[in-house]
Amino acid sequence: MGIVAAGITTSLDGYIVGPNDGPGQGLGERGERLHYWVFGGPWSYEEEPRGQATGADKEFLDQGIARGGALVIGRNMYEAAEAWGGRNPFGAPLFVVTHRPEDEPPDAGFTFVEGLDEAIARAREAAGDKDVAIGGGADVIRQALRAGYVEELSISIAPVLLGGGKRLFEGFDQDLTLEHVSLLQSPFATHITYRVVR
Repeated sequence: MGIVAAGITTSLDGYIVGPNDGPGQGLGERGERLHYWVFGGPWSYEEEPRGQATGADKEFLDQGIARGGALVIGRNMYEAAEAWGGRNPFGAPLFVVTHRPEDEPPDAGFTFVEGLDEAIARAREAAGDKDVAIGGGADVIRQALRAGYVEELSISIAPVLLGGGKRLFEGFDQDLTLEHVSLLQSPFATHITYRVVR
């Protein structure tokens, strides 16, 4: 059986999105820089990203894709990404934690689930021997850490200061002990993976 692994990108000052995130600018103002590593370099909301990860960024991304059997995300991430144009882009079952599961679009590859516990249970079943990846946003990751689900936490730190937006650990006051597992670095991000010690 795989593990439950959470992963997200932050700025140096701890923001997972810049100010005013939402449809049309899912990573907030100036937030595109957070995901330069995903697309192999600069991109903007005005032009669709055309590149792809290379070097250490590709290695980090490929490892996660190879291990992942199902994903869990929050409704805010789903809406900020504008539902990826109405189709699941991840190639694995995707469970969206929401208070409105009745809003689930038909035949789009998304399963809307009310509550994190049910989302994790269904994702574990769908993942089989592979990992369940919790991809964000920050609120879903904090909930999963508090509930004790997360066994591995990866934080990709982009070399930018956003000065505002949403922080990964905003309001998180639980004691958390982490053990270093690995580090990969590129010009666009430093990818640090930790084991969550129980």
